[in-house]
Amino acid sequence: MAAGKNLAARILEEKGFASIDADTVAHDAVDSCREAILREFSDEAGKRKIQLETQDKKIDRRALAAIVFSAPSLLKRQEDIVYPYITERINEFISLNDKKDIVLHATVLYKIPELLAKMDAILFIDAPAPIRFIRARKRDGLSAKNILQRFRNQRNLFAKYRALNADILRVWNIGSGKSLEKKIERFLYKSQPGIKEWNKKEHCGF
Repeated sequence: MAAGKNLAARILEEKGFASIDADTVAHDAVDSCREAILREFSDEAGKRKIQLETQDKKIDRRALAAIVFSAPSLLKRQEDIVYPYITERINEFISLNDKKDIVLHATVLYKIPELLAKMDAILFIDAPAPIRFIRARKRDGLSAKNILQRFRNQRNLFAKYRALNADILRVWNIGSGKSLEKKIERFLYKSQPGIKEWNKKEHCGF
């Protein structure tokens, strides 16, 4: 969260990649799976005195997030509802752009093995927690408690990808946008002539 994934995706788009944001697809999934989400979480929302729907009868995403990010079991229940939709939409995007280089902008891709298996490499954008906390406060206006809860839910993400023996490069986004762009360019240069040929032993960060 707030490491700089959006910026990294924009940089890759400018270099010719077709890009799809899994978060955007997830937002669509919440709308498309509205009835199932209401069935699953209405009782929990009632206990917490949280209103799950907006006035125009859409899911209030912040309200839903306050519920599902409060416990791993609740998050898993939401994922079981929306992940099939997300997987289908992303697979459609990949098929429509099969002649292009593609960047899938996602945080928890390791939870969808079917999609992860299609990736040639992972560019893991990271930043120290204090920097990410400040960015998240400015960007999202969430409470400190909410942000820290989300941070806890995303603990050890890098280790989870490493455990899958994926080709992965950790990039620290602690400077300017130009600095991040140069790091991404180094990644692309090392990946030539094809990302699939990138040395799997080069699990490193810069």
